[in-house]
Amino acid sequence: MGKYIAKFFIEGIIEEKGELYQQEWLLESLEKLTDDKKNVALMLYINSPGGSVYQSDEMYLALKKYKEETKRPVYAYFASLAASGGYYTGCAADKIIANRNTLTGSIGVIANRFIDLTALLSKHGIKSETIHAGKNKIMGSVDIPTTDEHRAIMQAVADECYNQFVSIVAESRKLDLDKTRELADGRIYTALQAKEKGLVDEILTFDDAVDFLKEKEFGSKDFKADVKDIRKKPKKNLIKMLKGTFSPISPLSELKEALSLTKSATMRYPAYLYEG
Repeated sequence: MGKYIAKFFIEGIIEEKGELYQQEWLLESLEKLTDDKKNVALMLYINSPGGSVYQSDEMYLALKKYKEETKRPVYAYFASLAASGGYYTGCAADKIIANRNTLTGSIGVIANRFIDLTALLSKHGIKSETIHAGKNKIMGSVDIPTTDEHRAIMQAVADECYNQFVSIVAESRKLDLDKTRELADGRIYTALQAKEKGLVDEILTFDDAVDFLKEKEFGSKDFKADVKDIRKKPKKNLIKMLKGTFSPISPLSELKEALSLTKSATMRYPAYLYEG
């Protein structure tokens, strides 16, 4: 293969290691691209609801480093969903291009979810006690009531992460900081709404986005460079495929269902999530 544009897939929940997203593999792949002289540009293909603060920021910084060291262009293409941590990562790009059916934005932070199950535990005759030192060490546990101090602690964490997120969006998109805060109320935007508000640059198909990159960066859409997929394909797992086929009967099924709400990894909404 001669010169090529790397189609760099950022898919699924942004976390250390998941079914679609694997941070270590992506970072190693980015280092290889940095050293590969045949690579002339990066087209991020982002299809993600977001994820962890740590991994999102680490990937953002790694992409910025790639740009600084190689002086090569980085563009982002948003597929069906590029929200929250997915949008954060896309802010490393020189240009952001969305599919016309993209949902994006969701600029905000989830620091924690407090679920108080003390009444439910009492209903089932369950008593729980954790021996600990430091009065806030077990805050967030489902078997203790949430206090105002607990809320204040996690709100401070959320606010700090949020300010960092907003600053990065403002810098990347060349927007006024106060204006960015108005946009960053956690809502999602359609592609057209995002373009009108300056959160994306163009609305194109992927093939047209590649032509757009070639024309803007290399002078012509006929610039000779192939598109090479950089993508970690997930392995099929029979156990995971079968999981959920059978539901065990339990007298405490109500409790188990409530406890499952505390597992943040099952993300059914766009999120930029602080996991301490």
